[in-house]
Amino acid sequence: MAWNRPGGGSGRPRSGVGRIFDGLPNLGDGSPLRWLGLLLALWLVFNCFVLVAEQQRGVVLRFGRFDRIMQPGPNFKLPWPIERVIKVNATQIKNYEDRVPVLTRDENIVEVSVNVQYRVADPTLYLFGTRDADEVLKQAALSTVREQVGRSDLDTVLGAREQLAVAARERLQKSLEIYRTGLVVTELNLPDARPPQQVKPAFDDVNSAQQDKERLISEARAYAAKVVPEARGQAARVRTVAQGYKEAVIARASGDAERFSLLVTQYKAAPEVTRKRLWLETVQDVLAKNRKVIGGDGRQLIYVPMPAAGSKPATADATAPLLTPEQLPPAAQAGAEDAARPPRAGRPAGREEVVR
Repeated sequence: MAWNRPGGGSGRPRSGVGRIFDGLPNLGDGSPLRWLGLLLALWLVFNCFVLVAEQQRGVVLRFGRFDRIMQPGPNFKLPWPIERVIKVNATQIKNYEDRVPVLTRDENIVEVSVNVQYRVADPTLYLFGTRDADEVLKQAALSTVREQVGRSDLDTVLGAREQLAVAARERLQKSLEIYRTGLVVTELNLPDARPPQQVKPAFDDVNSAQQDKERLISEARAYAAKVVPEARGQAARVRTVAQGYKEAVIARASGDAERFSLLVTQYKAAPEVTRKRLWLETVQDVLAKNRKVIGGDGRQLIYVPMPAAGSKPATADATAPLLTPEQLPPAAQAGAEDAARPPRAGRPAGREEVVR
C-alpha cells in the first residue's frame, strides 16, 4: 500500500511516521529507505574500525567468548553484537601500598610497610582468569609479607629487610601465576618496619644500644688498625737490632779468639816483649778513657793525650777538643814548667824530703 502524497487525491489523515518520511528528500524512486541504508553503512564502518593506542591491548570477544588480541594501531572487527573489544592498559605501572602488623619468629609484633608495583602482562588472564585481579594481588601481597616476616626474627626485620623483600617478591609472583591474574610484579619493597607505639620507647633503647655497639666496634677497629702496624714496626726494629747485636758479638768474639791465638803464638816466640807490649797497650787504653790524672804533688791535672802525626787521638771521646798549653789552668801550667826544668841536685842528707 503506497503512502499518500500531497495532491495524490487521498483524503486519509497522515500518521506520525508518514509525516517523518514525507520530510525526507526523494531519491530516484522516492523511497527513504536509501537514507536508512546509508546511515547503516556509516554505522558499520565506524563500528568495525578500532584504533588501539600504543600502551593498550584490545581483547576481542566474539559472542562473549575470547577470540583474539588486537595490537596497537588500526584494527577491524565484526560489528556489534557479533564482536566487541575491551581495551586494557598493559604498560601502566600500578602501585599498591599498605601497612600491616606482623608477628615475627621470636614472637614480637612489628608494623611493616609494603609497597608493590605491578603491571598487566596477559590481558586475557587479567580480564577472565580471576574475578578481580587487583584485589587478589593485594591479598596475596599481604599474605606473602606475613609469611616471610613470620619466618624471620625481629633484628632481621628491623635492620636487614632487603633479602626479605626479594624472597617476598618471588613468592608473590608465583602466587599470582597460580591464581591466573595475568599480573607481573615489577618491584616489591619493605621501606619501613617499626614496633607498635605502645612499645616504641623500649625498641628505641634497643636500637640506641645497637648503634652504640656498632660505634664502639668501629672505634676499636680503627684503634687496632693504628696500633697494630706500629707494634709490628717496633717488633721488626727490635728483631733487626737484636740480629745486628748478635752478629756484632759473634764477629767480636771470633776476632778476639783469633787475636788471642795470634798473641799466643807471638808470646811463645818472645814472652818478655809480648808481655811488655800488652801492658803498655792496657795502660794506654785506660789513660785514654780518663780525662783526669792524679799527680805526685796531690793536684789534679787534665790529661790531654797528644796524637801522633797523621793519626787521630786515641781517646774515648774523639770529638773532645785538645787543650793547648795556653788553655791549661795555672796548676797545670806550673806542673808543665816543672816538668820542663832540669832535675835539681841532691839535697843534703840532713834534710827530709816531704812529698805531698
